[in-house]
Amino acid sequence: MQENVSDSLAGSLVDNRYRVKYRLARGGMSTVYLATDQRLDRDVALKVLHPHLVNDSNFLDRLAREARAAAKLSHPHVVGVLDQGFDGQTAYLVMEYIKGHTLRDVINAKGALSPRLALALIDPVVEGLGAAHAAGLIHRDVKPENVLIAEDGRIKVGDFGLARAVTTTTSTGTLIGTVAYLSPELVLGKPADARSDIYSTGIMLFEMLTGQQPFDGEVPIQVAYQHVNSTVGPPSELVPGLAGEIDELVQWCTANDPEKRPVDGNALLSELRHIRTNLSDQELDLQPPAALHAAEAAGGRPDTAGPGPERPPMPPRPAAGNHTEVLAPVQRPTEVISHTSNPTSIFPRAPRQLPPAFGLEPADGDEAYPPALHGNGRGLRHGEPNERALSKREQRKLDRDDERARARAAATPLRTLREGNPRRRGVLWIVILVIAALLATGAGWFFGMGPGSPGTVPAVANRTVAEAQQLLRAAGFQSSTQDVFDDDVRAGLVVGSEPEAGTEIRKFQQVSLFVSKGPQLFPLPALSGKSLDDAKSALNSSEMALGKVTGKFDEAAAAGTVLAQSPAAGTRVKHGTPVSLTVSKGPQPIPVPDVRGEEQGAAVQAIEAAGLKAVVDPKTVHDRNVPKGAVVRQAPASGNLTKGQTVTLTISEGPKLVKVPNYIGEQVSDAREALEKRGFEVRVNNILGGFFGTVRDQDPVDTEVPEGSVVTLTVV
Repeated sequence: MQENVSDSLAGSLVDNRYRVKYRLARGGMSTVYLATDQRLDRDVALKVLHPHLVNDSNFLDRLAREARAAAKLSHPHVVGVLDQGFDGQTAYLVMEYIKGHTLRDVINAKGALSPRLALALIDPVVEGLGAAHAAGLIHRDVKPENVLIAEDGRIKVGDFGLARAVTTTTSTGTLIGTVAYLSPELVLGKPADARSDIYSTGIMLFEMLTGQQPFDGEVPIQVAYQHVNSTVGPPSELVPGLAGEIDELVQWCTANDPEKRPVDGNALLSELRHIRTNLSDQELDLQPPAALHAAEAAGGRPDTAGPGPERPPMPPRPAAGNHTEVLAPVQRPTEVISHTSNPTSIFPRAPRQLPPAFGLEPADGDEAYPPALHGNGRGLRHGEPNERALSKREQRKLDRDDERARARAAATPLRTLREGNPRRRGVLWIVILVIAALLATGAGWFFGMGPGSPGTVPAVANRTVAEAQQLLRAAGFQSSTQDVFDDDVRAGLVVGSEPEAGTEIRKFQQVSLFVSKGPQLFPLPALSGKSLDDAKSALNSSEMALGKVTGKFDEAAAAGTVLAQSPAAGTRVKHGTPVSLTVSKGPQPIPVPDVRGEEQGAAVQAIEAAGLKAVVDPKTVHDRNVPKGAVVRQAPASGNLTKGQTVTLTISEGPKLVKVPNYIGEQVSDAREALEKRGFEVRVNNILGGFFGTVRDQDPVDTEVPEGSVVTLTVV
């Protein structure tokens, strides 16, 4: 029962609880996955609704109500609804996972089934439906695909809590359910109740007995039309020799008028079990013609109750609307009944006649058997006309009742070998009544006060195992324990129970206690050396949280590289634990010191002390403002560098030497202009007011002096 194909949801975590393993199946309304409930450490079936249903908020509200109602239904033949939720754009149901196969797989593998196997398989289905109907739930999509058969043989009905919710969101013109099993009232858009499930169950039983469905067509609407306008024929048309009670059971379930069907699953269950009890082994083990032909082709014999006469081959299936083909009845030989010490009596098994029974002789024209066994079931006298015509179905049932009554009468001696003692019979009746009273009292105690009485499972969450077991014992329950991981409940305390607290069950049913082992721990991945983005992805894949991120300068690691983590790599922690990271901000920036004007040695020492490297330019320059040997300029002169980067220094040669010409005898204005053009600073010293404006003396004169030196002119 596993499709196991790739799917975009496979491997994801739904609602931070359900780890999806792989897809099991896909239908018209949902996709079913095998998932693990990480809180309780168990496999579940996760049914995810298709996106077009998720967008309807009214539908989601109805689905939640139906899921809650279905979750309250606890029955061994109904797949349990465990949870329901909505995670982003994912609406889901969590159901009990049944590992095994479906009834559809059985029908596909075996074809038509023997009545014994078919009735045994349908019994738990009807019992589960009966429990659901009693709880007010209607399935509306009963079909072999929704009957799950576990590997250990348990049979359960699935998909409660979904079919009804989907139906309530659709218009009356939309058919919900598989058309081959759809009841006429659902086809016509009328309200449906438990009897709609009964109709689908009857169609399913017909298919189990015959290996094919009663109606078919090239398109679904043709099949739906036949459900409304045709009558399901008896399965014995396709399986000759099938007991008439089974024909009646199938046609009772598949009556077009709901009023003529069983009212619910419990009503059908009692009749089903009555039939199973009263059919003979030969009737139960009847092999369908398809199975007989397969066995003969293999060179063997089918497993039947006795050799019997050769059965006719399966007739062709009548088309919808054709007259039902009448099959000749199977001839039965005359029975020979003998009794010790009495002559042998031979009673022909002719219909409608019985030999005298129970020592009674017919009188006044009466039949020689009780009126209840007479043809019309109302005690008519022989030859008296019936007030209504019997249907073929009723006539067959009365004929079988007559045959059984004749067999019982023939097996009963006409006279007892000795007369009974009235006193002894009275004592016997008293003993029987006393035993019946004791049994009734015992049953009343068992189901009223004893292990069979109902009880409510107490709340045991967050208690010690001893306390929880004591509470369950006080409530009359036996318990077992199962260890599970849980992130929220401390180790040694009870997480919950199955069934859940508040559920009403019989006291002989065992309650399972889920005991916390504490959170499940997982090793942290190594993040050092990764980029910050890669570290975040690794934490997300490991289902861990990102903690505080701290920046730190590092000369070797590029900016954005993880330098350290806390807790350390390999530490075992629970999912969701925050992990703090130290991330490199790259090398630390260093401000460039300004050493211009400083002597070369001092400048180099200052730069190296800052962690930078000083490089002296071999080319020197003259500068009249910077003395020789001092730094005249640097590159870069400001800003930030990283450790070990270079600062280039240019050293001054001091001012440039310029020759001072002789301007004695020249006019002071001409001398000043010429000297200033050469870069000298001119000072004038006037004698007697400098009346004539002639340079009489000059200092310095005819010599080289540093550029920008002061030249003094004496003027008369």
